[in-house]
Amino acid sequence: MSTDYTNMRKVIEEWGTFRHEPAVYEERHIRSLQFDPFAVQSSMRKGAPFELDLSYTRAMMAFQLFLSDPKDILIVGLGGGSLSKYCYDKFPKARITTIEIDERVIALREDFYITKDSDQFRVVRADAEQYMLDAESIADVILLDGFDTFGLPLSLSNQRFYENCYVALREGGVIVANLLNNDLLLRTYLQRIRASCRGRMFQSIAWSGGNTIAFGVKQDDIPKWEDFYVRAKAIKAATGLNLTRHVRRMQQNHNKQPSIENRNRPSSMLQ
Repeated sequence: MSTDYTNMRKVIEEWGTFRHEPAVYEERHIRSLQFDPFAVQSSMRKGAPFELDLSYTRAMMAFQLFLSDPKDILIVGLGGGSLSKYCYDKFPKARITTIEIDERVIALREDFYITKDSDQFRVVRADAEQYMLDAESIADVILLDGFDTFGLPLSLSNQRFYENCYVALREGGVIVANLLNNDLLLRTYLQRIRASCRGRMFQSIAWSGGNTIAFGVKQDDIPKWEDFYVRAKAIKAATGLNLTRHVRRMQQNHNKQPSIENRNRPSSMLQ
């Protein structure tokens, strides 16, 4: 038997039958939230609980290339709180609101050192689809990372939901969607986000882990590529996050399939 097979059998024995419910999984330096032995929903380094362990979460922080000083950050999907804790720590002037539908996930917040609710930070138990129905201009950044046992729910990936997210976004704001590369509907999701954001969408991929990250912006004046590279350099100096690779990837994807808005922009915007 291969080592992989042996390890897989050991994990299955530890978990028993697949419960399809959130549980804390412990390794030497890592604590993760999982619904089954093979799908990591969230990961936390025990020695640095407020830092971002998974590459897709770091990729989502590239919203700072478009907006560096958000006042309200809305997060869909709590998981182990990686995005919520990081934003609370790194954007002290912003209000952080996280929407989570599963009370069992919320019940594990202390295991992941998730900050207690306050005026600046709160976790709201709600259906994000319903939450967005009447929301208008409530957030500068919306981070979409809501998954269940079976992947991305239809309720959080249909055209109406993305349109409602766009309405909930203030002028100048950014929607960031975490998507799975192996999802058969990936191209459809990207088309929906692009349409809801009036063609102003950029995409990158996580350094590892099989995730595509889409950035839909509500901005009339998109920065030039040279400005993005300057911003990425400044962000790395301030936070240590290397976003230059994401600028490069966004530029490559954008040149292959320029957005509706930018097809009529000067060529300098696309180079």
